[in-house]
Amino acid sequence: MYALILRGGTLVDGTGAPARTADVAIDDGRIVAVGRDLGQARRTLDADGLLVTPGFVDVHTHYDGQATWDEALSPSSGHGVTTVVMGNCGVGFAPVHAEDRTFLIEVMEGVEEIPGAALDAGMTWDWSTFPDYLDALERRPRAIDVATQVPHCALRCFVMRPERALEDHATPDDVAAMAKLTEEALRAGALGFSTSRTLIHRTRAGDPVPGTHCEPEELLGIAAALRAAGHGVFQMISDHMGLEPDLTWMKRIAHLTEGPLLFTLGQLPRRPDAFRHALDELDNAQAEGVDLRAAVPWRPPGVLLGLQATLHPFCRHPSYPRRMTPSDRTNALADPALRDRLLGEAPATANPVLLDLLTGFDQMFELGDPPDYEPPPEASIAARARAAGVDPAAYAYDLLRDPTVWLYRPFGSYVSGDLSAVREMLEHPHTVASLGDGGAHVGSICDAGVTTYMLSHWVRDRHRGPRLPLETVVAKQTSQTADLYGLGDRGRVEVGRRADLNVIDLDTLHLDAPVAKYDLPGGRRRLAQRAHGYRATIVAGEVIMENGEPTGARPGRLVRGPRR
Repeated sequence: MYALILRGGTLVDGTGAPARTADVAIDDGRIVAVGRDLGQARRTLDADGLLVTPGFVDVHTHYDGQATWDEALSPSSGHGVTTVVMGNCGVGFAPVHAEDRTFLIEVMEGVEEIPGAALDAGMTWDWSTFPDYLDALERRPRAIDVATQVPHCALRCFVMRPERALEDHATPDDVAAMAKLTEEALRAGALGFSTSRTLIHRTRAGDPVPGTHCEPEELLGIAAALRAAGHGVFQMISDHMGLEPDLTWMKRIAHLTEGPLLFTLGQLPRRPDAFRHALDELDNAQAEGVDLRAAVPWRPPGVLLGLQATLHPFCRHPSYPRRMTPSDRTNALADPALRDRLLGEAPATANPVLLDLLTGFDQMFELGDPPDYEPPPEASIAARARAAGVDPAAYAYDLLRDPTVWLYRPFGSYVSGDLSAVREMLEHPHTVASLGDGGAHVGSICDAGVTTYMLSHWVRDRHRGPRLPLETVVAKQTSQTADLYGLGDRGRVEVGRRADLNVIDLDTLHLDAPVAKYDLPGGRRRLAQRAHGYRATIVAGEVIMENGEPTGARPGRLVRGPRR
């Protein structure tokens, strides 16, 4: 008598093998049998006509603060995710001196757009060292598993303190101290180390985050700790996206650690072919025995613009009514005089990236419901405005007077007006699907649902280009992400593996349009996107979501170190 059987589902086992019909039997949190007519169980879930897949392993999230107060780890747990890796992009909250807590919050707020007030209200701060932080995470029950990495920013601030960490190059003693702390954290259970070298990442005060301009020798010194500990992914984000001047020292780090170096890759609007050169360099590195990998988003990185979001085309105009309740603001924007005044102004910002984001109407689209993340060029705000014979800003204004309207502004990987570049990157053998960013950019981005999008769009709905095979899409977000971080006990539906599973109705699987929710600590806002079509999500043999609703089960735990 098994504890649970998933009966008669279409099994996509995470290995890339062809789908087949099979039962899956579970006992003591593990998969104990896969086949037909497996016998009886205390509970049976009828999976006939449904997909059965491994639980999704999302390796790029920012729940570092939220994991200390939110047992559900939403929104990821509502999108079939059973394991999250956090501590990405060099930002996090351990190790930390008590007097530097506010600074780390301001870094996270600036980089990942998580309200500082929510972090301040929600976090317990019952840690100082990284092992202490892991212990704090382990004490809290949760729905899904969490794993984390050592963030360079926090590490640098702990050793050098914020003033020096922002400005100075690290001394040899500083590097040695950071390496020692990194090795300690890895031996306590961290899965890797992360750093940021992009100028986009800035503190709330506008400074580049600590470590942005550090010398490669500092990173090599820290990388030696990964080698000493015997495991660890070196994760990074950089404006150069895998090419020089980073490539040489990136190879040196991967060679030194004998493990993966994972960098974020996308298509740059000003260098639209650079990603192909980066893919070639992945092949070259692997041929040299160096494990370089690229993390690729399932859809273009993009910002949601709207009255309920942080940004929209008029949010930086001098006359925009900021200090109003949402309902009063909606009423005010209906005033023709205010409309004329706002349309006669320009955004009050000298930031060229932000200015392009807010006024790039030829790359701005109404998201719609159901949301469309691959809109054609003729659907842009600029194209629709031209067809209507009006100014694009005026067209956008009239749309945005409805607070439920969202405008989607992709800012990378959409040069050709479709997802062809994304598909090219995803199909490469040395890339992993990534960048869901769960827990982050809560007022501008809502991408934690990419695990749902990967099936609904890439497997079933895409009509503007070739789709991707079901088995490939599942493997990209299960075995491949799990294996990258050494989590070999999950990511496949095989006997002996951890019973982390999804039962999915692919025919009805879809995403709602985003909504604004005020459920962060202190009533702070975040954008959320509900999924439909998940019949069940199972973690360690326990059903945590059933028919789209949480069951209240808390089988999740902290994952310490690799699981071979």
